[in-house]
Amino acid sequence: MLDAPATCTSCGRHQPLIGIAEDGTGICGACSGTSFDYTCRTCGLGGRTYADAQCARCVLTARLQQLLAGPAGHIPAPLQPLRDTLALAERPRGILHWLKHSPNAALFASLAASGEPITHHQLDQLPPSRHLHYVRHTLVHLGALPERDEELDRIPAWLDTVLADRPAGHTQLVRPYAHWHLLRRARRRAAQRRRPAEPGSFLRTRVLVALEFLTWLDVHGLDLGGLRQDSLDRWLDAGNTRTYAIRYFLSWTTGRGLTGKLTVPAIPRQQPSQLMDEEGRWQLLKQCLTDSAMALDTRAAAALILLFGLHASQVRHLTATQLAHREGNSYLTVDRHPILLPPRLARLLHQLAEVPHTRAALIRTSRGEPWLFPGLVPGRPTS
Repeated sequence: MLDAPATCTSCGRHQPLIGIAEDGTGICGACSGTSFDYTCRTCGLGGRTYADAQCARCVLTARLQQLLAGPAGHIPAPLQPLRDTLALAERPRGILHWLKHSPNAALFASLAASGEPITHHQLDQLPPSRHLHYVRHTLVHLGALPERDEELDRIPAWLDTVLADRPAGHTQLVRPYAHWHLLRRARRRAAQRRRPAEPGSFLRTRVLVALEFLTWLDVHGLDLGGLRQDSLDRWLDAGNTRTYAIRYFLSWTTGRGLTGKLTVPAIPRQQPSQLMDEEGRWQLLKQCLTDSAMALDTRAAAALILLFGLHASQVRHLTATQLAHREGNSYLTVDRHPILLPPRLARLLHQLAEVPHTRAALIRTSRGEPWLFPGLVPGRPTS
């Protein structure tokens, strides 16, 4: 009752109805003869109070001002969209809990308290972390920072951290390899694609494997310039499939005359230990289409993979705008080609597109792509 105030049939005020009149209708505390007052002293609305005789929304407004204000007492312009979005959240109590306990909220507060302009460059000076990643994507999603190819543009800051305690010889090799070979090729490819390929993890792996290889050479008293095929084979035999990524580094060093011609064989491929038969696939598809106990997004994603053979990366980037209903049929456009959807799968996808996403208030904004499978980071699809 406290969280769902209504009109008191006795006095006409919008208050929690905690009493019952003689005719059986609900009445507020004052009309029922109690001294309980559930009116917010700031906004005057009736309901459950949160602190200091104020409702949760009024407390939230005040705490956002305290958290996001700079040294001059004003909220910086890049943080104003964040303040406005959080202040209008459907569940202010949840946002109050987030402000108190989340490291992401603490990072927002430290940015405001610094008094420095909030830019991509300023964020690049901070140690890389998942909290920084979240904060940056949130500011981009809310329009406070311009869009950029985040998967590639945060590699330089990560590289500086990785190379900070490495031997000078390793740094002198790996830094130009990362900047002028890996990053340049990745940016060129990303510019040619409709959607970035998100190769950040692949670039990191290639850099880390190169550093591991250089360390291995030092431990075994070997010189990169005099590297022989038998020594390279020892490295590959002692590692795992990840070590085969050294091919990219050695191709670069060979092209610049730093190493002789070396051969890295193709990565050994492992066959699946279990293969799903046709009957099992149809049974699993039927379960996805009919089992309401399963999570809606899991059912939809699995059904698309089982029925059409879509790759998981295609599924996670699907948007509500790719769904269309015309002449009694539903279609899903994938790579510019509309696919006719069976009725059950169509209902599942339309339901997914229409259901409110409740993971985070910042995701429920009108900005950015209307992802069918939104992630926890605002403006980004699920991982």
